[in-house]
Amino acid sequence: MRLKNVFASWGGIIGVGLLIGILAPLLQKWGNPGNMGICVACFERDIAGALGLHRAGVVQYIRPEIIGFVLGSLIAAYLFKEFRPRLGSAPIVRFVLGAFAMIGALVFLGCPWRAALRLAGGDGNAILGILGLIFGIWIGTLFLKNGYNLGRTQATDTAAGWMLPLMMLGLLALLIIFPQIEGQDKNGVLFYSLKGPGAMHAPLLISLVIGLTVGFLAQRSRFCTMGAIRDFLLFRQTHLLMGFVALICAAFVTNLILGQFHPGFEGQPVAHTMHVWNFAGMALAGLAFALAGGCPGRQLFLSGEGDGDAAVFVLGMIVGAAFAHNFGLASSPKGVGPYGIPAVIIGIVVCLFIGFTMRKRSTP
Repeated sequence: MRLKNVFASWGGIIGVGLLIGILAPLLQKWGNPGNMGICVACFERDIAGALGLHRAGVVQYIRPEIIGFVLGSLIAAYLFKEFRPRLGSAPIVRFVLGAFAMIGALVFLGCPWRAALRLAGGDGNAILGILGLIFGIWIGTLFLKNGYNLGRTQATDTAAGWMLPLMMLGLLALLIIFPQIEGQDKNGVLFYSLKGPGAMHAPLLISLVIGLTVGFLAQRSRFCTMGAIRDFLLFRQTHLLMGFVALICAAFVTNLILGQFHPGFEGQPVAHTMHVWNFAGMALAGLAFALAGGCPGRQLFLSGEGDGDAAVFVLGMIVGAAFAHNFGLASSPKGVGPYGIPAVIIGIVVCLFIGFTMRKRSTP
């Protein structure tokens, strides 16, 4: 039993945060984009591009880290008898929340993991993003206190729990069968970036092994950036928060050692300085994460455990990435996309609508 629960202890969650904080800057050193050793939102966006769901040529690559997160969690769940295929209610709501979470994250240019890594790399713009994330999650906690609930989960067939892991295995197979050919932006069915963030990646095997490691340990520890903030706001619990803080501290020290710490607001890699929309984009993402019950990383880990609700949210994020780039919503280092601002406003309105209408009122 002690082995089974060690990563869920205080020392365990801090250790997992420290490890992620070390591995992410190393991935950057080995080829991933600046301050983007790990970014669930950005990497899912790259996967959407590689599959041709959007045609933004600078962000197209099947990211092995995402595959590893799901499969690593799957392995841990089976080893410790925690693979429980399950489904709940309101799948279309979860899908919409995933799509708007992605839109908000791409307006900011990063998920909560990347916000932490940007801060640890010296990007001052991440401060606005983290404050927005906290604000969005705080709004979500108000709905949770007032009966917000998407419904109970219930056991389902094993096949349902395997759907997203099988999709990830399929992506891995495509990446192996259709590798990038130097100088070509397409091989078979997959698109590849020739420049920009999508063209920057660590070696496949290294990325996959690190993804598997993080997925395994995160499943054991229940690591969740959104949950860390939510639990502190709701219950003043600091268990998950210590893991999040440990990630930032370890990434900061690792960046210093590797020479990757560059403080400032201007000229940061894959970032912009439109502070209001850095805040608002992550506020939308934070609210969507809170209403869905987990940050984008946690949704991947839950999917590996057989959680079909989390899988729907993940698919919503991937489709949301396609919307963001096809419709001019996503930001770039030049600033927010032409339709990003109204998309954030619409997303916040939709999330508030979901929060108000999905409350379970107690009967007298």
